[in-house]
Amino acid sequence: MTTSTPGARTPAVLVLEDGRTFRGRAYGAVGETFGEAVFSTGMTGYQETLTDPSYHRQVVVMTAPHIGNTGVNDEDPESRRIWVSGYVVRDPARTPSNWRSRRSLDEELTAQGVVGISGIDTRALTRHLRERGAMRVGIFSGDAVADEATLLAKVQAAPQMKGADLSGEVATDETYVVPATGTKRFTVAAIDLGIKGMTPHRMAERGIEVHVLPATATLEDIYAVSPDGVFFSNGPGDPATADHPVSLMRGVLERGTPLFGICFGNQILGRALGFGTYKLKYGHRGINQPVQDRSTGKVEVTAHNHGFAVDAPLDAPSDTPYGRAEVSHVCLNDDVVEGLRLLDRPAFSVQYHPEAAAGPHDAAYLFDRFVTLMEGQRA
Repeated sequence: MTTSTPGARTPAVLVLEDGRTFRGRAYGAVGETFGEAVFSTGMTGYQETLTDPSYHRQVVVMTAPHIGNTGVNDEDPESRRIWVSGYVVRDPARTPSNWRSRRSLDEELTAQGVVGISGIDTRALTRHLRERGAMRVGIFSGDAVADEATLLAKVQAAPQMKGADLSGEVATDETYVVPATGTKRFTVAAIDLGIKGMTPHRMAERGIEVHVLPATATLEDIYAVSPDGVFFSNGPGDPATADHPVSLMRGVLERGTPLFGICFGNQILGRALGFGTYKLKYGHRGINQPVQDRSTGKVEVTAHNHGFAVDAPLDAPSDTPYGRAEVSHVCLNDDVVEGLRLLDRPAFSVQYHPEAAAGPHDAAYLFDRFVTLMEGQRA
């Protein structure tokens, strides 16, 4: 990625790998950037989306037409930086208005070197991605703009998301601890594959001391903290490349320690149990995805960011090396597996983000379910 002096009137062009182009104006930094074009259906929570590490190497198209009206604050980031490779909006706010706002979204994108584009028909672009599928894309502005054939060649030379091993690029390098709020009840070892800051906070609210470990952690590292439970986080990339986390999770399953995984962690559990994974046509992204908890029949509105899914049977439990497993949650839009549960060991996972940052609180009970597993194991 290259950047130069920003300019809201600077012409910009978005080029998809199938050759379709959209022309607009630079938004954020000026230069060029590449990634996988995906769309997010959230109308709010753009700051949490931008700083979610699982969006690493993705160019996010916002389907909501008006973005940036609440500006940027210093309380809502989910990690230390913006992770999206590029940002696409239709009508950016001219002036942010919120009592917590410290600067505009345009200023923040520029300061962090994120190349974006505004003033394009994001509805047409979203319809194109729904029909053709997520694909590689480039955004070019300023001196980076050249003839379309040259730009298209650059896009087609960029790496694909399928086969990408990215969790190590976003995870912490060193273990850190998030202390329990109030009385400490449990200790959890959390494997950082791209964890969001609100996730350990939600556990801390329930009396859990969270030790966040690097993606390269070993089984010995996990059990050195004497955990009551083990957590595998969300993260970017293709789960088919995540051989180390899969091996790590199998070690936890063999010991029978209560286990909870979300998003990428759900795909890791699927692989650990012997299921395959596959790439979705255009994925699920946003904070309004309907999911049914099959154990209760309750429908939850949930926050998603995943382009891959677990290939597991929906109709009956499956035999695995760790006992019977079943699909616990399913997406009501397309029947994609949204959760797994072991019936003979204390382990479960969901494909979405229950920490509600940003997004609905319908899935907060999953952290309580994790606490219940740890209570049962201790008893």
